[in-house]
Amino acid sequence: MTWRLLVLGGACFLLLGVGGQCKEQRNRRTVSFHQTQQGGDQRQVLSRPERDTTASPRPTFTACKLPLTPLEHRVLDQNTHETGFHGDDGSSFTVTWVGDGTGVILVLSTISAPLDSFFEGGSSRLYRSADYGKSFHDISHLINNTFIRKEFGLLAGPGNSQQVILAADTPVLDNPGGVIFTSTDAGVSFKSVQLPFHLAQPITFHFLNPEYLVAISIDGSLWLSLDFGAVWTKVHEGTQSFTWGSGITLFFSFSPKGTVEADRRGELFLKRTEDLGKTFTTVAHSIFSFGYVGGFLFTSVMETLGAPRVIYVSSDQGDHFNKAQLPSASTEQFYSVLDGDEDMIFMHVDNPGEESYFGTVYTSDDRGILYSKSLERHLFGGEGKSDFTNVTSMRGVYLTNVLEEDGRIRTVISFNRGGEWKLLNKPQNVECGEDSRNDCNLHIHGEHSRYNGITPMLPLSDPTAVGLVIAHGSVGDSISSTRPDVYVSEDGGYKWRGSLRGPHHYSILDAGGLVVAVEAHPIDGQINTIKFSTDEGQCWKVYNFTEQPIFFAGLTSEPGTKTMNISVWGYRPEDDHQPMWVVVTIDFQSLLTRECGNQDYVQWLAHATEGGDLATEGCVLGYKEIFRRLRKLSVCRNGRDYVVSRQKSPCPCTREDYRCDYGYYRHENSSECMRQLDTTDHALKVCLNGEEEELRTSGYRKIPSDKCEGGFTPLSRKETVNRHCGNSSQPPTASPYSETPREKMLLIVVCVGLGIVILVAVAAAVYTVRRMLYGNRAPTYRFSVLQLQDDDRSIAADPESVASSNGTSVFQVDSDDDLIE
Repeated sequence: MTWRLLVLGGACFLLLGVGGQCKEQRNRRTVSFHQTQQGGDQRQVLSRPERDTTASPRPTFTACKLPLTPLEHRVLDQNTHETGFHGDDGSSFTVTWVGDGTGVILVLSTISAPLDSFFEGGSSRLYRSADYGKSFHDISHLINNTFIRKEFGLLAGPGNSQQVILAADTPVLDNPGGVIFTSTDAGVSFKSVQLPFHLAQPITFHFLNPEYLVAISIDGSLWLSLDFGAVWTKVHEGTQSFTWGSGITLFFSFSPKGTVEADRRGELFLKRTEDLGKTFTTVAHSIFSFGYVGGFLFTSVMETLGAPRVIYVSSDQGDHFNKAQLPSASTEQFYSVLDGDEDMIFMHVDNPGEESYFGTVYTSDDRGILYSKSLERHLFGGEGKSDFTNVTSMRGVYLTNVLEEDGRIRTVISFNRGGEWKLLNKPQNVECGEDSRNDCNLHIHGEHSRYNGITPMLPLSDPTAVGLVIAHGSVGDSISSTRPDVYVSEDGGYKWRGSLRGPHHYSILDAGGLVVAVEAHPIDGQINTIKFSTDEGQCWKVYNFTEQPIFFAGLTSEPGTKTMNISVWGYRPEDDHQPMWVVVTIDFQSLLTRECGNQDYVQWLAHATEGGDLATEGCVLGYKEIFRRLRKLSVCRNGRDYVVSRQKSPCPCTREDYRCDYGYYRHENSSECMRQLDTTDHALKVCLNGEEEELRTSGYRKIPSDKCEGGFTPLSRKETVNRHCGNSSQPPTASPYSETPREKMLLIVVCVGLGIVILVAVAAAVYTVRRMLYGNRAPTYRFSVLQLQDDDRSIAADPESVASSNGTSVFQVDSDDDLIE
């Protein structure tokens, strides 16, 4: 196994445009389209017999289609704009949205030059639109027609920043450093900057202040700029990876000896600077790698020479570390952070076996240390793809796939952050075949299916479109490898409906008030129509947006869901039979002219199910939420000023507000936590200020971020065991060193001299004082060993994650993405 563990750094959850190579996260600003050879296989994938699914007859449903009125057709014709990039023979187009609500789009066209022409340079063009893609102007002269890098040549600043960076493709041997072009006015003008180094990775913006830039050079030096690239300062050498932490904290790993493959031997140091490179603090050493997720800092460490690697976690920016409570794993196994925020981490631990293709999902406490089993037999593909999906339109909802013992792949959903998982309900308008009538559920295609070319997109949701989920799926006793259909849920995954036949590309506009879709695999490979819905995918209208069909390359819209403009990208042959890039931008704002009023909205209780208890109806993670949602039959515009309105109210605590603690499991078809047989006498060890305590629990641990009040309250108790335990301020190294506290030495002398009576009195006094002084400090846990993967499977910052934290990323229409959003 040669899988690499990737951990997203920075603010990538906050994670997570229409995707392609990276997971489809609506905040991404940059996408890249590539011309593909028509009729050819874009990707050859070797299937694994134990994971193949049998093609079964597709259950039928009728997609609702409404006719487009002559007035609607005329209005759309007047607001559809087509641009052909005549004479541009670029093999790829990179499209970047600049700012928020500015309407500015930059397009970089590049040619894929052969490797032997690298030192001769290449050609590229730069285009700009200031009207949401309705018209474009060639601005290549602003950068002196310089050849811009293809892989990370175009970067836009985060948020509403109008800052842009272009990285020139500069031959390394002929120049002491690279060249970048910077713009602070959304591409109206550019300034050329000579770098004192050559870039090895994309330049990374600070997620709040785009003036702060970080980069790694090809010789491994870490460079920092505090004035948007005008002046660069080398802050460290031998750097392996870096990521922004909280505030202006910057973490980076480095090799003090500059040795090759120091990360593979666990010889890296982890440093932190909290003053932008003026001073540094070493927070860990002898590490293999590190990652920063949702406020948690992870390090992979070898505690003693030749021992398995373990994971240490810090929730205070590296001041203190604690060992993660997870089951040990052999060198053939791996772990992956699936998702996380400041409250909780989802962690996948691979199952033993060279080709198991599944593992167990664990969820952490609010310190990222204690982990409880959440889901067994979680599917994790041999190509490093996980179907784990956060449904962002509904609090606490996650989708993923499991691999059954008989080889079937089935979709499960959790509505309470992994506390309980269940199969999806059968869509309301789908009838199952006779052979699967008694075992018929909806199964959602995820990362693995897109990697294998079965689906063109991942499930899509957005916080502003409350409850709306759009996904490809199949109905039956397991997921099917046949041509998938599009299914829609309006309540966060409780109920589903068949919406479109066959695979599509789709996008959410106007905070869910408008949904658009384009057929993914037409018979002749060309398209000329787009489908749109104003009732969350229940019914669709079809609009012919061009008289000359195009080979489809991608669908883009402004990041977020406030826009009402959608751009369809593709290409068609010109008279000389050379492909010409084409973009068609459709503005739906003139079609939905009426602004929504109070009469267009309705009160909606999230997580409500039919026949539930009125007292607990809608209670998830300790409270209810009532949203103000758009009525299905209202044809109006939410507008850019639309803000999701919600009312919260607490709920009484029940067993569902608790997870089973370490050593316990939730019995099937029951909410009660039962003790595992192999941990009958096990108690959690707590290291509190040098003395060990045993934490005994009744088996329940409250779910992080749960806000319930009163009700069910499980008991727990602590017992002090007078044994010394180590300091956890830093992860141990391969040469651990511990010293005996001076207080204990003095105490021993006193005890020997004064006898057993005085010993008891002094011990009681010392214990009381310590409890008074340190009672409010968080305990440090002592946990079991976690053995990680081989050297190339440790935690590492992923280049794509760096891009996403900047608000930028690149995708190809025939490739896939990271392990995490």
